[in-house]
Amino acid sequence: MKSLSILGATGSIGSNALDIVRQFPDRFTVNALTAKTRVAALARQIVEFAPRMAAVIDAEHAGQLKALLPPTADVEIVFGEAGYVEAATCPETDMVLGAMVGSAGLVPTLAAIDAGKDIALANKETLVMAGALVMEKVARRGVKLMPVDSEHSAIFQSMAGQGRNGVREILLTASGGPFLKRPATDFNAITPQDALRHPNWSMGRKISIDSATLMNKGLEVIEARWLFDVDFERIKVVVHPQSIVHSMVVYQDGAVIAQMGVPDMKGAIAYGLSHPRRLPLDVPAPDFAHIGQLTFEEPDLERFPCLALAYRAGEQGGTLPAVLNAANEVAVDAFLDNRLPFMGIYPIIDQTLNHHSGIYGADLGQLIEADRWARETADTLIRRQER
Repeated sequence: MKSLSILGATGSIGSNALDIVRQFPDRFTVNALTAKTRVAALARQIVEFAPRMAAVIDAEHAGQLKALLPPTADVEIVFGEAGYVEAATCPETDMVLGAMVGSAGLVPTLAAIDAGKDIALANKETLVMAGALVMEKVARRGVKLMPVDSEHSAIFQSMAGQGRNGVREILLTASGGPFLKRPATDFNAITPQDALRHPNWSMGRKISIDSATLMNKGLEVIEARWLFDVDFERIKVVVHPQSIVHSMVVYQDGAVIAQMGVPDMKGAIAYGLSHPRRLPLDVPAPDFAHIGQLTFEEPDLERFPCLALAYRAGEQGGTLPAVLNAANEVAVDAFLDNRLPFMGIYPIIDQTLNHHSGIYGADLGQLIEADRWARETADTLIRRQER
């Protein structure tokens, strides 16, 4: 029996994880659940899974959550960053599933590592912002860090039993998002509703927009660099519209090992939670006889420049990836609020990076300050455009 703290329980990853808990009650129990503001959904989860603790964004939402729960609910409700940290470090918790959206997941994840908790990481921003710091803490505390992103889970599985010394390249596959074949001349007319219609995956709003700009793949490149200790020049992105090959590893003898499956996050989540065991999930294998073609192509960096921007920030390092991530979050929020056009996302991030003087060997305080500065700078740039 493994006790879980699920950070970001009401999102896509968290909900799928709870489906797995529901399916395997003999293997998992829920110790803590967190959400941001979706208190109604969290209340339903609390009633079903009976965690010891629940955390939300602030005192107001904590009050709303308490009012929605029956008097018999035996759960401690906490809030704010301190509350998220408390949920991530509960003594009874064995593993923390980090599925919070954006930079908010960094501090609770670091606290969980310091507390000796194993981590199943779906919050890629944690490694984008503070990869060196996170991996140093993981090594020092001797905890397990399991990737939950489908691509990084695929790489992890493709390296199983092989050893990392023989790796020549990592090939991260990308679906290409909803605008892979859309003419660039039409990009100015893209609406948030258009960008949220991913052709293969069911994801949250922020990650769906990142997929449409290919920034998501850029963030995954930075994440892969830290997870697998591979230089950026050996991490390649390959567009694979069918989303059957989830990623590949090329070895020094030319052999390529790939992990394949239908586009369903349950497999990667379950493997992250249960490794080294595989759970008998009700997920079909690809029907290879009827799939037709599996195709691959290079990403078009002129139409999707955010990918190149992520490589640039990752290669320069220091606080640049934290600034990239923060500016992207602000720009995506502005696009979703119809304050910024789709084609305006890249320039905001680019300009924010250009205004930043990177700090190398940054500590946690400097990374958090870079994140704050980037949000303020990006927001100022957007407001200027609105005048």
